[in-house]
Parts: sequence; C-alpha cells; structure tokens
Amino acid sequence: MGLIEQTVHMGRGPSRLYATVDLGNARVSRTHMVELETKNPVWEESVQIYCAHYASEIVISIKDDDLVGSHVIGRARIPVQSLLSGDKIEGMHDLYHDNGSKVKGGGTVKVSLQFFKAQSDHADGWTLQHAFFSARKDCHVKLYQDADMQDGFLPKIHLSGDQLFQPSCCWKDIYEAISNAKLFIYIAGWSVYTKISLLRYGDIVSETLGDLLKRKAEEGVCVALLVWDDRTSIGLVKQQGIMGTHDESTMNFFRKSKVKCLLCPRIADEAVSAVQGFQISTMFTHHQKLISVDVECAPHSEARKVVSFIGGIDVCDGRFDDQRHSLFRTLNAEHSRDFYQGCLRTGSLASGGPRQPWHDIHCQLEGSIAWDVVFNFEQRWNKQGVAKVLVELAKAEGLLPANAKDDGLNQDKESWNAQLFRSIDAGAAFGFPDNPKEVADMGLVSGKDKVIERSIQDAYIQSIRRANHFIYIENQYFLGSSYAWDAMQEAGCLHLIPMEITLKIVSKIEAGERFVAYIVIPMYPEGLPDSDAAQSILDWQRRTMEMMYKRITIALRAAGRAESPTDYLCFFCLGNRETKSPDEGPPPSVSDLSLHHKLALETRRFMIYVHSKMMIGETSNSLLLFVLFMY
Repeated sequence: MGLIEQTVHMGRGPSRLYATVDLGNARVSRTHMVELETKNPVWEESVQIYCAHYASEIVISIKDDDLVGSHVIGRARIPVQSLLSGDKIEGMHDLYHDNGSKVKGGGTVKVSLQFFKAQSDHADGWTLQHAFFSARKDCHVKLYQDADMQDGFLPKIHLSGDQLFQPSCCWKDIYEAISNAKLFIYIAGWSVYTKISLLRYGDIVSETLGDLLKRKAEEGVCVALLVWDDRTSIGLVKQQGIMGTHDESTMNFFRKSKVKCLLCPRIADEAVSAVQGFQISTMFTHHQKLISVDVECAPHSEARKVVSFIGGIDVCDGRFDDQRHSLFRTLNAEHSRDFYQGCLRTGSLASGGPRQPWHDIHCQLEGSIAWDVVFNFEQRWNKQGVAKVLVELAKAEGLLPANAKDDGLNQDKESWNAQLFRSIDAGAAFGFPDNPKEVADMGLVSGKDKVIERSIQDAYIQSIRRANHFIYIENQYFLGSSYAWDAMQEAGCLHLIPMEITLKIVSKIEAGERFVAYIVIPMYPEGLPDSDAAQSILDWQRRTMEMMYKRITIALRAAGRAESPTDYLCFFCLGNRETKSPDEGPPPSVSDLSLHHKLALETRRFMIYVHSKMMIGETSNSLLLFVLFMY
C-alpha cells in the first residue's frame, strides 16, 4: 500500500493526447487531453494515487483520442523496485510498442515519481486534506436509523453530562423542517415520489409530499427539485421506466405549479459512430439524496439557519420503515398506501405480502457543513443551465451565514467535526477548476475530458488505513478490486476498498494483533434474484469475497496461526421472521405465485434490504463515522 505523486510530460505524438497509468491489471490514473500544438506538449499534471496492488512495474501509456475509442502511441515501463526507497525519481523514459520495439522517432515521456508508505499517512485522524470540501468544525450532526424509530428499541446510550441519547425520527424531522421553511427547500434524489406521506401513525397523518411542496411554493418559498431522469420512462407510454422512479409522473405533477422540478440524466462515455452516424450513450443513475431548507434558530426567533439532510433514504415509495422491519403486520396500516416489493414478480397487497423491509441510515446537518450540501445542490442545478431561479442565500435577510455560530447549540458538548465527501464529475457539477494545479490541490483527478471528484473512495481508504481494532460497514453492494480476482480481472470494477480492507487485516495478522472487519450487505441485490443483473452482481461479490478470504488464509498460514479467516472478516445478511398475529385472517388465494414468493408466505420470512452506505472505524484517538454522499 502506498501513495505515488505523478507529473507527466510527452515528447512526441499527434492530435489529442493523454496518458494513463497502470499498476498490474489496474488503471490507476488518467490525465486530461491536450491538443498537439508543439512537438513537446506538456500536461503539468500532478495526482496522488492510492496503491493497493501487486505489481512489478508502473506502465505509463501515451494515447491518442480517436472519434471512437483511442489508440496507443507507446508505453514506458518503470520498475516498482526503483521507488521503494521513498526517494523521488525523475527522468526521461523511452516509449515502446507492445511488440517490444521502440516508438519510431524516439518518443519519450518525462515523469517524476515518489512512493510513500501507507503507515506514514497519519497527519489527522479525521480530516481528508486534499478534498473539494474542507473539514468543518462546530457543526451539529443528528443520526437516524431508518425513516422512523419506535420507542424502546435502543438500549440506554450514556452521553456526557449524565445525558442519555434521544433517538429521533428521520421523516418526522424532515416533515417539520419543510413545513417550517420560509426561504427555500432544495431536494435532490434518485426518486422523489409525490404520493407518499412522511407522517403515518395514529391520528397524525400528513398531507402527501407533493401537496406539501406545492403548498410551500404557494407560500412564496423557493422549492427546487433535482430528480434522476430515467431515460426508459417515456412520457405517458411508460412513466415508471425500468427503475420505477416515477420521474415522469413527478415532473407532470409539478408542471403547472410553482415548484421547480428538473429531471437530470447522467450520461457517460458519449461517442459518435462515424460509420452508422448515431450517438452511443451509456446511462448511469445519480444517487445523491439531499434536502436543504431554512429553519428558525429557536422557537419564535426571527433569525434562521440552514439545515441539510443527507444519507441513503430517498423520499419515495418503499423507504418508510422502522427497526421492526415488518413483513405483514403493517400492510393494513402505515403501508396500506405504500406497498413496495422489488424482489418478487407477484409481490403486492393483493398477494398478501410480504413487503420488502428497508434498512437505511440518514443524518441531519447544521453549521457550515449544511451550507456545503447547499453549494453542492447549486453546482448541480447550475450545470443544468437554469439561471436566476435559486435564492441568493448570501443576501437573504435574517439567514445566519455559513460561518456564524448558532447560539442555540451548546458548542462544547454538541459540536462535531465534519467533512462532506462526494463521487461526482464536472459533467454533473458546475464550477470545477480547469487548471491542473488547482485540480490537484482539491484532490480532484482527470478523466480525459472531465474533472472527477472521488473523495468518497479517498475517505474510505484513509479511514481503513488508520483503523486500529475494527471496521464496520453497511453497504448495498460489496464488490471491487477486480484486478486481484482469480479470473475476470478485466471486469473494470477497480475500486480499492476490498483490497484495502484485506491488506489491513493481513498487516494485523503479521503484527500479531486482533482486528475484525464486519460487513453487512443484503442477501441479494434488489430485483428478481434470478435475473441476469442480480446474478452478475452476486457473481462479482463472490469473486471479491473469494479474493479477500484467500489472501487472509495465506497470511494466517504464513504466520503459523490456526484461526479461521472468518475470525477476521465477517459478512452478514439481515432477515426477519414475523409470527402470525391472532387477528390476522387467512392469506389471500392468489394463483401463479413464484416458488420464492410461496416460500416467503409459508415461512413468513424475508430478507431485510440493506441500502445504507456507512462505515465506522476506530483509530487511536477517535471513532470515525462516514455517512456517504453518493452520485
């Protein structure tokens, strides 16, 4: 494990050139493209590369970007052994073709490289130094488990000053914050469903989310929504689309209202075929789930502050759940108008359930970190080209600025250190720098024609490397580091998290220290378990786990330890079984149920879908918590 700093210069080549860096089977870096205006184009690009690879050499390839794809001009190969001393090496390296012959004309590339051991990177236990958003102090963070929380579930959690932790209800707090807003309500989500209600119990049943947002817009509040545009949703023909996000129906619901709703596609790797003359696009979803609003600083106060909610919970159907994760008993109550089942072909209220339980996490932010979430929304909104719509919050009367301290918070006992991390690129966010030095200073990287932020991965890696005793992860999927799989190494799932965890465990085994990684994932991905997509994800997860356990087993044997690899790496899948209540009638008679569905009805068992993206790790001086902000 280590860190490499890279600067690349090119000696010769045609048209639009860029460089890639590979370690073994993994692509670890890529520069921006430069137009060939002189014989010696210069990138002057520096990047930090996290290394968790088994490789004998660093391969730097100079490529020419073609109309479709690219072709290699030549490659330089630098032995890894020459870097291990930690000294900076700098010099010219000849470029070779893959057949071993030198590039005609003597092409060369000039690079500067330096290796740093992972153990030397311990400057600050919680701050990611090179990141787009700086670390913030004097913030307030409220944590939520699931959309709702029933009384009596959590054990007593003692805080300082003889205080006990008081759990809160996420959607109830969101409802109250939206209802209290006077200036703005900004929402971004994979899906925003207008027909759900945020409050559901007893006599307190709220209006639908769509009606609530329309009402606030009528009151003069700036209500702006960014919703993923599922391109398989086609107007009135197929509003649900393949992903069932309700994007077209959400847009139509707000079309003639004062609510400003934008559908945002995420399209990558666009190319034009010169032969057939059509555009080829690969679509991806965006997964930011955020709500930012202004609320009063204290009851009856004229001063207002920014509050933001981020995490894993979209305000859409199926997400309302609590720690009971009911399968059947709530079908005639809080889930009677919000039945969701994404893993059974025939799952419905008419078929008698079960509903798909949904386990997730979320958080509420106050202080300057909440303003960072607003700035992220503004970057994305402005990228859509819609000008003069959002509120100029810096000039809003009565709104506390980002750096102001809220007298309503006890800054000594309630303040948090917090930092916002994202996975996003300049194709979706306005205002990323173009200057290579500014890009590097912000921890951003190049992707040929886009600047990319990958601070989520960097934060993960940093926290894994600094963990002392354990790592706990909840994640919707767990797969990656395909460059280290026994087969399918070319799959392209290259991120480092599984290998970083593996190398952490191996280092602890070699040091004779106790360490455990606990990883909670769903039993299978959302969707039909026998579908091609679900089976492919399960196969990639199997290959990832196989790689991790194999390397941990080798380390245990080398250390002469008789322990099991599962003493160090544990995977868990959550499920629920619900006994039949006395007042519950017989299940409805429904034909054509799948075997999977029949088994769920007979056993009254079903998996809890784990959608949360969080990580907890213990360092020598603090407990690190990451609630990840995905794109």
